[in-house]
Amino acid sequence: MKLICAKSKLLQGVNIVSKAVPSKTTMSILECILIDATTNEIKLTANDMELGIETKIEGEIIEKGMIAIEAKIFSDIVRKLPDNDITIETDDKFQVLITCEKAKFNLLGKSGEDFSYLPYIEKEDYITISQYTLRELITQTIFSISTNDSNKLMTGELFEINGNELKIAAIDGHRIAIRKIELKESYTNQKVVVPGKTLSDISKILSGESEDEVKIYFTKNHIVFEFDDTLVVSRLIEGEYFKIEKMLSKDYETKFNIKKREFLDCIDRATLLGKEGDKKPIIINVTDETMELSIRSYLGSMNENLDITKEGKDITIGFNPKFLMDALRVIDDEEVTIYMMNPMAPCFIKDEEENYIYLILPVQINNASV
Repeated sequence: MKLICAKSKLLQGVNIVSKAVPSKTTMSILECILIDATTNEIKLTANDMELGIETKIEGEIIEKGMIAIEAKIFSDIVRKLPDNDITIETDDKFQVLITCEKAKFNLLGKSGEDFSYLPYIEKEDYITISQYTLRELITQTIFSISTNDSNKLMTGELFEINGNELKIAAIDGHRIAIRKIELKESYTNQKVVVPGKTLSDISKILSGESEDEVKIYFTKNHIVFEFDDTLVVSRLIEGEYFKIEKMLSKDYETKFNIKKREFLDCIDRATLLGKEGDKKPIIINVTDETMELSIRSYLGSMNENLDITKEGKDITIGFNPKFLMDALRVIDDEEVTIYMMNPMAPCFIKDEEENYIYLILPVQINNASV
């Protein structure tokens, strides 16, 4: 095999597929990136058996062939070569010669025949949305997935399609994040759970342009994202997702509107008195026209009053400040509406159309915290 391509194109492709290279594996072939130039195009592929990514890059194929190269060293070499054309040559003993200007690297590759190819997927049921929208939906919900593998379903996100509506939801046992959008047309109903790692990786390689589209295909065991010259295939998480609708009460005793930026900045200031891992809650005391936010820790105390518009009862309630900040940061509205029932029940931050809903469980507070 012999091919030539610009460093920028090769590096972009390597960066995309590297996200599917496992950090730990007993199969050394999975630590490789496959370069496939057996046809009239150059394809790079990585596959950890749960997530597979394939992307096409521009270049000149002088001699057809394919080779698997250890991903980390290949990525490091490409990154540090001069900004010029890179030539990759291989022989029948899987020796790899990488040259760029005066730099030459000799590596031992592996047979491409031994590489685990991406599973073949029947591309039947799918939806089409803009790359910008998909990246926004992931960003607005991914922080609510669990990092604990004890409940696998909590490490993924629900993708649910009902006609022309797409709903994405995440839950970690302390909070729920839900986003809904209206699709341009109606599709077959679907309900799948996508691994959080897949979605995190997808969000990093999407162009984010509103005019660029991504097709999402659904099968029984896999989800496929197809965009630009890239194909991402991921296994789904098996099992029935939580019945989120039953957790979303429309009842409330207290409802208030507050300027989002002021609220977020106030919480941010309060966290100066709490260290990483410190479980000190912020205390919110809602009265007519005013919300007092306070925190007390061994470093000191802080309190601040913010103007609100309130309906219903006064309430004093405590929250993990991070959970509130995570939700507020991804809401675009200048003013948010918050619904509360009592100091032991979850609060809801949502808009009138319920295009977004953030449920956050309170934390127990005692007199010493207030």
